Amino acid sequence: MSWIAGSCVVNDGTQVKVIFLMGPTASGKSGLALRLAERFPLEIVSVDSASVYRDMNIGTAKPSPEVLSAFPHHLVDMVSPEEAYSAARFASDALVAMSEIASRGKVPLLAGGTMLYFRALQEGLDPLPSADPVVRARLDEEAARAGWSALYHRLGSVDPVTAQRLKPGDTQRIQRALEVWEITGKPLSELVGQRSPLNIPVLNVGLMPSDRARLHDLIAQRFDSMLQAGLADELRALRSRYTLNSAMPSMRSVGYRQMWQFLEGELDREEMRYRGIVATRQLAKRQMTWMRSWANLQSLDCWDDSLDRRAEALLGDFLAA
Repeated sequence: MSWIAGSCVVNDGTQVKVIFLMGPTASGKSGLALRLAERFPLEIVSVDSASVYRDMNIGTAKPSPEVLSAFPHHLVDMVSPEEAYSAARFASDALVAMSEIASRGKVPLLAGGTMLYFRALQEGLDPLPSADPVVRARLDEEAARAGWSALYHRLGSVDPVTAQRLKPGDTQRIQRALEVWEITGKPLSELVGQRSPLNIPVLNVGLMPSDRARLHDLIAQRFDSMLQAGLADELRALRSRYTLNSAMPSMRSVGYRQMWQFLEGELDREEMRYRGIVATRQLAKRQMTWMRSWANLQSLDCWDDSLDRRAEALLGDFLAA
């Protein structure tokens, strides 16, 4: 089997197919993924920016050890909470997992709610370099000495296309454009748009709740269950085991961010609970906004009594085609 520019072909020339199962938090993605894995030759790949972190179990609603034993999930417990994990790294790791799954004659089922990760894998990302603190510090010093107008003028000489679409006061983007130029020797405008999309048949399935109030109730119940299961103790243990701070991506995850503030004495328990539920609702709203603009999405009502039958029919037709 070979993977070339995002395309997977097995030895007999058959192209591998992939299933994306997405939806807002508390819409039942995980449960449906498990039921589909019982019915079809699938292996599950987690698409969750928080479940990649080790020892973050309660606040991520990570599957239990028993479930993970019966249905191994790829891209779970990948990195320490001290590390940053990016969409680009997810896309790379997901391609490896998908290749391994296909080599066993199975179909990758990517299930989760981190929409940026889905997009990074399906559409590709612009090949931009990571931030360089040394370059940024030098640009900051230059701006302090000569002013941002001087840096904007310099950007106009090396990357006029980007400079034309930016305002002179947009210091953050001016700095990023000059940083890209200094690191790569190429203008940002030349690199943007050079994506490598996934060249594999993909079935996009989305769970879209028809009753927003019901979703909000489930979100509140889910957050309360996390509190009862010991989210505070879990975060205390994480802070004891790892060198963490509130600015780290892992600790900015919904639930952990509010619990951190509670443990620091910045919020009382009632306010922490309220903010955690509100933040989760806002996350669900953003997830649904992504889904509404998703191309070729097969949308299913997650409250529909015939959900499993309809999902199985979609997968059956897709895999048989």
